[in-house]
Amino acid sequence: MVKTKTIGVLSLQGDFLEHITTLQKIGVATQEVRLPHELEAIDALILPGGESTTMVNLLDIFKLREPLIKKIQEGMPVWGTCAGMILLAKKLVQDRPVPLGVMDIVVSRNAFGRQLESFETDLDLPILGAKTMHATFIRAPFIEKAGPNVSILATLPDGTIVAAQEKKMLATSFHPELTHDTRLHEYFVKL
Repeated sequence: MVKTKTIGVLSLQGDFLEHITTLQKIGVATQEVRLPHELEAIDALILPGGESTTMVNLLDIFKLREPLIKKIQEGMPVWGTCAGMILLAKKLVQDRPVPLGVMDIVVSRNAFGRQLESFETDLDLPILGAKTMHATFIRAPFIEKAGPNVSILATLPDGTIVAAQEKKMLATSFHPELTHDTRLHEYFVKL
């Protein structure tokens, strides 16, 4: 008998409900994650968009940082979208918040500017096939530098890195959960 996969979504702050809705739409079991023991009930985890400083503070308040780092280092697939990308980074250009430091990327927070500079565009994501993906960037970060074992999955026309993967860690600057395109969620489930 094949065990059904359960994808956890960090549900401390941010747009976790949108990820849960998308996962349920593609038939995946979900689990909201707020406490360390809830990590034991999941096979993979999504770190949603939101406010990265608040998310990091809540991770520490609820004592999730160390157990989460341990699970990721043991090979649990994890996907960070927008603020979630910031959490995954080994280093930030800015001095705060202190990220989890698990993915070999250097990330710049709010790299495209304030809320008014938020934008949408179509991206080429070859891992998803020939059809472009419509991407929504809201006060988005970007990857300033990627380590040698990090695969660049998507860039803007000017070369700005907005999606990357290292082993079973996926990071996107944009919010796929805010569109009707479920291909990136389907890709993550296969990890």
